[in-house]
Amino acid sequence: MGFVGKLRRAMPVAFVAVVVAVLAHGAIWLINGEEVTPPDVNGKLESVSFSPYDASQNPEDGDLVTPEQIRADMAVVAPYVKRIRTYAATGGLEHVPEIAAEFGIKVTLGAWIDLDEERNAREIKTAIDLANKFPNTVEAIVVGNETVLRGEKTGAEMAELLRKVRGESPVPITTGDIWSTWLENPEMAGAVDFVAAHMLGYWEGVPRESVVEHAVEAYNRLRTTFPGKHIVVAEFGWPSGGYNMKAAEPGPVAQAEILRAFVSRARDLGIDYNIIEAFDQRWKVNEGSVGAYWGLFDAERNLKFDLAGTITEPNKERIAGAALLVGTLLSLFVFLLKRPTFLQAMVMASAAQCVGAWLAITIAHPLSHYLVVGSAVMWVAGLILLVPLALLSLARIEEIAAVALGRQPARLLAEATPLPDPQPRTVPLVPDVPSVAAAPYLPKVSIHIPAYREPAEMLKQTLDSVAALDYPNFECVVVVNNTPDPALVLPVEAHCRALGPRFKFINAERVDGFKAGALRLALNETAEDAEIVALLDADYVVQPDWLKDLVPHFADARVGLIQAPQDHRDDARSLFHRVLNAEYAGFFDIGMVQRNESNAIVVHGTMCLIRRVALDEAGGWSSDTITEDTDLGLSILERGWTAHYTRRRYGHGLLPDDYQSFKTQRHRWAYGGLQICRKHWRRLLPNRSRLAGPQRAEYLIGWMNWLGAETLGVAAALLNLMWVPVVAFAGIALPDSVLTLPVVIVFLVNILHFSLLYKLRVRMPMRYAVGAAIAAMSLQLTIARAVTLGLFKDTLPFLRTAKGAKKNAVGAFPAKWEAIIGSLLVAGAALLWFTNSDEVREIYVFALVLIVQSLPFLATVSMALLERRCLRQQAAIDAAAPALTPATVAVETAANA
Repeated sequence: MGFVGKLRRAMPVAFVAVVVAVLAHGAIWLINGEEVTPPDVNGKLESVSFSPYDASQNPEDGDLVTPEQIRADMAVVAPYVKRIRTYAATGGLEHVPEIAAEFGIKVTLGAWIDLDEERNAREIKTAIDLANKFPNTVEAIVVGNETVLRGEKTGAEMAELLRKVRGESPVPITTGDIWSTWLENPEMAGAVDFVAAHMLGYWEGVPRESVVEHAVEAYNRLRTTFPGKHIVVAEFGWPSGGYNMKAAEPGPVAQAEILRAFVSRARDLGIDYNIIEAFDQRWKVNEGSVGAYWGLFDAERNLKFDLAGTITEPNKERIAGAALLVGTLLSLFVFLLKRPTFLQAMVMASAAQCVGAWLAITIAHPLSHYLVVGSAVMWVAGLILLVPLALLSLARIEEIAAVALGRQPARLLAEATPLPDPQPRTVPLVPDVPSVAAAPYLPKVSIHIPAYREPAEMLKQTLDSVAALDYPNFECVVVVNNTPDPALVLPVEAHCRALGPRFKFINAERVDGFKAGALRLALNETAEDAEIVALLDADYVVQPDWLKDLVPHFADARVGLIQAPQDHRDDARSLFHRVLNAEYAGFFDIGMVQRNESNAIVVHGTMCLIRRVALDEAGGWSSDTITEDTDLGLSILERGWTAHYTRRRYGHGLLPDDYQSFKTQRHRWAYGGLQICRKHWRRLLPNRSRLAGPQRAEYLIGWMNWLGAETLGVAAALLNLMWVPVVAFAGIALPDSVLTLPVVIVFLVNILHFSLLYKLRVRMPMRYAVGAAIAAMSLQLTIARAVTLGLFKDTLPFLRTAKGAKKNAVGAFPAKWEAIIGSLLVAGAALLWFTNSDEVREIYVFALVLIVQSLPFLATVSMALLERRCLRQQAAIDAAAPALTPATVAVETAANA
């Protein structure tokens, strides 16, 4: 069936699933939209704080405002306010009273006070001069702003300064400070004409529902404490962006609701007030995440909310539209699924909509946030790292849906199925499993066993199992290469002679090209009439029916190779080895089965049968990668051959002796995988090979899933680790939850993927499945190292995986760097958690992300410790065992035989 036919066949189910997912996604946006109708603002506001700096200016750096800037900004606020409050009388702000008079706006003039006494004197003199010059515009002078709160003057020092200024000022004077500072320093109240109290409930962690009432209560406390003194709420406001402060949640709707409610309440109670502030001030990074978001107008001078009517979330329609669009585009991949069930398609379409929503929200983040350099770097880096991880999570969700909710695999080979005699070769893109016929097809098979410094007894076991094969027409070529120790060569040579003429022995003392070089030698010694080449690792003991069951499938001339899974016979050595074996099983029972459905299996060498013609057509064994088997398998598929896979275990090898060997093997596989990616990526482009679309997708996603995800995970962990001091000690550029929470979600998807698929496909005790998950996680840094080396180095020396030897000594700790990085991540999380006195949610999320990111590194430590524990237990058993006499040795040898 062609691609168009398959598309039509999947269309009804996929179409309904996508439509349902889109409707559900749209309904969520409609239901969750925040909408409030606070009291309208009737007339002009009493006063707003006025700082006419543009987005590029920072008064703390000495930037000056021009009269033109002031006039333009005054024109913006004039329709909305009766008066304004400034915070300094110099730096260009000395022009404010004159320009305000042009618009009929009154001014409460500020004089900035800090530790610079020379500037303080200049500020006070300028403020008094302006009050004298513009008596009809300047209504009061505010000497200092939160000077006592910042600790730059004591209450007594401030009171003394205020009395001095009061004696010289032609208008009422005061100082601005938070309401609790006035209560704690009552001497200041006697030195001013009125109390200018700041009531900013956000900084006190007051919930938005209570903040207006909280301000009224504070106002009444000041009236009670200072009877007869006029009380002015000199600052009241709420940020439209940034992070929470305990129970205080900023936001655009919250800002609109709170300010309109306060203005209405103040009008009813006759409270004089000043709203902070007119414009968002992008330079206020020293005030944390919310510093830039207190304005009635944004930095571009647009009013952020209506002063009457219903308030809704800004940009919601645009973000929702983008989320639905991106989610729907991602959902189109559902139509490419092969005969999906409705639930399978529904899960995939829903996941695509979730990713679409996250992408839209994340990409729209700068629309409602002012990004400083640090936050911009985090946003860009977050997108670069998280977008691939999100797409990879989609691939894992697709696999979850396929295994848990989809149809049973259709291309797994049946066991012992005789097939018809060969037919003329055709090469469909993804052929169906061939039909069954009665006549057996039993061509000659040449079994190739390369051996590099392998224990002789282990290799002899493999040869004995080959000799016992229930197949009439085979030979075995053994190539011992680059092995100078005669003890590893001569016994094998003698054993081959003893097994008869079917067994050919080659001792190649110097072979270039790693394992591929040895396999080329074996191919040169292969019988001319051998049609099938079988590959076997030196440690594998095969079942007698291996060839009898699988070779007949080559009767279909389209079949280029058949792969059986790896398994191991020594997992009972210890709990550590049982965990390793469980980790291997996941790939062969889950990943390989799913890839087989698209004719895109990964050839992993041992237990593989290859048609000789296909092998020759693909160029034979290549030495330009250190994973020659996978390289060859992909080359064969690129030429249009069909591959088959069976889940039945036809052979059992040996596990790596120790954890370092396990890591070394996976490092080699990952490095070789990147070499293959570099070698073949062009052939995965359309029309560059005979690979079908699903095959190309499987290889691309597989490379990204294994190599990319682990490398990105390490990169993200190291970047976050370096960012911890910035967050903990500088308090700025905290990663937003749209960039941190997805890391936790991706981790949960991975846990679900591992646990559910192991339960459905591997079916082993839960303790081993958990161990397999830990073993798989523990390889993250190893794989990332291999990928990084592969990006910069073309070749690495081939390192043999140690097998077949009994390890009883504890060597160097194989998880040193993982222990260091994991400990630093945990320490960073603890530092953030216990120093988060403001209970900022994003800090807690960031700390949680660091814990999640530490788990792969700590998993490596756990595996290393488990290995040592098992070694100590075995050493204790060996020490307690009685010394063996010749008689007991003979008994044990006979029992083992």
